[in-house]
Amino acid sequence: MNLLPEPMKLALQEARRAAQRGEVPVGAVITDAAGQVLAAAGNRTEELHDPTAHAELLAIRAACEKLGSPRLPGCDLYVTLEPCPMCATAISFARIRRLYFAADDPKMGGVHHGPRIFTQTTCHHAPEIYDGLGAEQAAQLLRDFFRQRRGD
Repeated sequence: MNLLPEPMKLALQEARRAAQRGEVPVGAVITDAAGQVLAAAGNRTEELHDPTAHAELLAIRAACEKLGSPRLPGCDLYVTLEPCPMCATAISFARIRRLYFAADDPKMGGVHHGPRIFTQTTCHHAPEIYDGLGAEQAAQLLRDFFRQRRGD
């Protein structure tokens, strides 16, 4: 994990905090063009009773609020799990420059799996995508979380 960039380390910390709150352990961090952290969040769907309270959306909202803009050109998003179609669409709308994600999500992913949002002709903006960054750590967090929930 020491070779991971700081924003992905922070995203993994956010994922661990989410798990401690009983949320699916996903964390997200947005940095500006200089690499400064603008926002960090973990899933809060259960806590907020909001199916849209995914880590990515919470981080996008916070970064937009901080910058006073509905778009984040030049900003990068680090997230511990492949974004779902809803989050991938929000990433496109926010004009995120680069998307770094850790673990693939074959069941609910929207980037390399499912609808592959960024390859659609209707997609207005596609970020540069870098996957697999911290994949094993993120996948282990998810496995541990669901194993515990099942009572294994």
